[in-house]
Amino acid sequence: MSQEKPADHHEEGIEIPYDQINPETLRNMIQEFVSRDGADWGDDGCTLEDKVKQVLRQLRNKKVKVVFDLKSETANIVVCR
Repeated sequence: MSQEKPADHHEEGIEIPYDQINPETLRNMIQEFVSRDGADWGDDGCTLEDKVKQVLRQLRNKKVKVVFDLKSETANIVVCR
């Protein structure tokens, strides 16, 4: 009987410290993140800049992190567990 690993459906990636990302690149990444279809920001009247500041605050407070997915070769912002 072979000892296969169970299928892992989690992102295979590495955390990238947000403070090591070029500030303009990070801002662009956050803007793309907050403006995605399906993003649950509600209709609270927040501007794009308000949303960017909120995500930056969450990064500083370690509530979210930037992860580079090795399979898709893309970066994403994910909730810390």
